[in-house]
Amino acid sequence: MTRILPLSDLATSNLLHRCAIIRDQLSKAGLFPALPGQASVPGMVTATTTWRIATTPFSLTKDQLDFFHQLGPQLLSFYRALNRLYNESVRGLQPAWVAGYLDQGKPEGLLTYSRMKRFRDQLPAVIRPDIIPTQNGMVITELDSVPGGIGLTGALTEIYSQWSLVNGHVSENKAASQPPYPFPLTPHPLEIVGGPEGMVRGFAAMVKSQLAQHTGCVAILMSEEAKDYRPEMTWLATRLQAIGLDAYCVEPRHIRFTEEGLRITSEGMDQPIALIYRFYELFDLLNIPKSELVQYAIKKDRVAVTPPYKPALEEKLAFALLHHPALQPFWEQALGREVFLHLTTIMPRTWTLDPAPIPPSATIPGLEIGGRAVMDWRELATATQKERHFVIKPSGFSELAWGSRGVSVGHDMPQGEWADAIDKALAAFPRTPYILQEFHKGRLYELDYFDPVTSEMNRMSGRARLSPYYFVSGEKTELAGILATICPADKKVIHGMKDAVMVPCTLAQGQSESRQV
Repeated sequence: MTRILPLSDLATSNLLHRCAIIRDQLSKAGLFPALPGQASVPGMVTATTTWRIATTPFSLTKDQLDFFHQLGPQLLSFYRALNRLYNESVRGLQPAWVAGYLDQGKPEGLLTYSRMKRFRDQLPAVIRPDIIPTQNGMVITELDSVPGGIGLTGALTEIYSQWSLVNGHVSENKAASQPPYPFPLTPHPLEIVGGPEGMVRGFAAMVKSQLAQHTGCVAILMSEEAKDYRPEMTWLATRLQAIGLDAYCVEPRHIRFTEEGLRITSEGMDQPIALIYRFYELFDLLNIPKSELVQYAIKKDRVAVTPPYKPALEEKLAFALLHHPALQPFWEQALGREVFLHLTTIMPRTWTLDPAPIPPSATIPGLEIGGRAVMDWRELATATQKERHFVIKPSGFSELAWGSRGVSVGHDMPQGEWADAIDKALAAFPRTPYILQEFHKGRLYELDYFDPVTSEMNRMSGRARLSPYYFVSGEKTELAGILATICPADKKVIHGMKDAVMVPCTLAQGQSESRQV
């Protein structure tokens, strides 16, 4: 629901001015389409997507912020335990079906590569969960170790940090210098989570911790499929250079292989690469030029890479493994009982849609329809609309497994389409396993925004997705920023869209969290 704000002319003018400045800065950074009459910067990659601009950051209470700070180390422990579970399953120390599920649909060459001894203990160095605030608390819908939004969150954090809280109202920090840094603080600055430089400096610390003995620059290597994210990663590379890290956002055609290692050769540049930040999905390797040469250089330890080439750590069905009763002793031992119970509370119950027949004496663990135990996945097809509060989505290693693609929301579609979605998911198992996950409805928030299309101030009731970014350095996780994406209340899947508001999160200043409806 959207309605025009009932504001005075002066209040409307102030809000429009503030949002116009935010839009202008985003546009100049290449993260928002160019404004009419705005001169383009030669060589700049410019975004083509728009969104609604919030008048203020998304407010979190201290308890909510404490939750996010505590979550980072817990998720790192989860990745470490998942990695151990997979390795022990491969070696026969855990049930073989665990590795079987995580390896399903992957090419044998990639599996062999991922299991190399020197990669065995490597974990993702960027952790981003997608979290839905509900009436009953926070719910993690999935984890992403190759996330978009790093540069966008960094830019939004930088821009919104230029505003200050004065008598409960947001106003421009007149003393703030222009980007890149630093921003002098006013008496009551907005406490944006991570601070104005949090995303950039957190990313820099993360890649430095991954370099080991390698010398050279950092290459943020983008695939063609990820081209929509190129503007924000180009922005990130520029900011990294501003704080002294030699980093570049490049395409595979800019990489040259030599016997000594990999080099960037672009626009007169020719220098060695110490680390590749992999901004491409592993399912897309066959479509990435020079991918085999890059893998060879990584294998021979001539260049470092993060995230590691370990598809087992990029599957959504990891949530199903966490909730599987046969694996509970392992998780309790690997995570500790307290962390295990916490994660099983905030990670929704999830099942792998395996079409293998279930014996007559067995049921699918924990799955019920109308209070009845389920013995066959196709029983879900007969569930009423109220009984099918579930989501079906591909687990990973598929072009449909990121963004909102491939997602079917049970109670939001006709029964025939829901039945077709179940059949499709079961048929896809040999190539791409799908998961069934409980749907948790987000609570409603009310917020003001600027519509860049109509240039009007409006108020919207919407549901939020909070995406914290954790950067890992050694055994330490750093919460560098949180991106809030708020979509209109009638949208069942929350993701970046033209009707969404995208804004950084802040600690509430003497007030409650962002307004609830």
